[in-house]
Amino acid sequence: MDVRRADERYPGGDPEAGIESRHAFSFGPHYDPDNLRFGALLACNEERLAPGAGFDEHPHSHTEIVTWVTEGELTHRDSTGHETVVRAGDVQRLSSAGGVRHVERNDASVPLAFVQMWLAPRDPGGDPAYEIVRGIADSTPYAVPEAGALLHVRRLSPGERTAVPDAAYVYVHVVRGWVRLGDRELGPGDAARVTDADGVEAVAVTGAETLMWEMTRT
Repeated sequence: MDVRRADERYPGGDPEAGIESRHAFSFGPHYDPDNLRFGALLACNEERLAPGAGFDEHPHSHTEIVTWVTEGELTHRDSTGHETVVRAGDVQRLSSAGGVRHVERNDASVPLAFVQMWLAPRDPGGDPAYEIVRGIADSTPYAVPEAGALLHVRRLSPGERTAVPDAAYVYVHVVRGWVRLGDRELGPGDAARVTDADGVEAVAVTGAETLMWEMTRT
């Protein structure tokens, strides 16, 4: 188990423009050849956008982009014609495939915070696709078969236990609260990279919300 703390994330974004980013993996000018990916996961970015701030239209390709809003509302627009407001509890996925452009903005009057995760597809190319699941239920896995991955969202009460999936690669990200994983305690923004997980359990020290990626391949 490899635990990475929130304060180890690479800072990014453009604070003067109201964009604050924290990157768990190599991203943009922050390059570390030993921290390029884990399983299919290429990025796990914590983003904060001030009211009126956002990312202007930009391209993506050959990436599965999954977004989890933790506070506020995210306005998404893309070149395939989708325009959606994503709220806390919704799972949004953009399959960029052979190429797509999109805009991400905070058009609300309150701050926006979200976690965005990028995964490498098994087979590059194809046609872009978009999906949003409103108010995903606790313990309901969200499948990204293009990347050989499942996302498990867990909202835990203090003292509640949950199994970490038995898988070749499991990435556990703590959204809020504190969780004990083995003999390690993880707080907001902390993450654990578990290889060959078998019989691992997470216990909520406080009320907590976690995102767990179950991945079957490199």
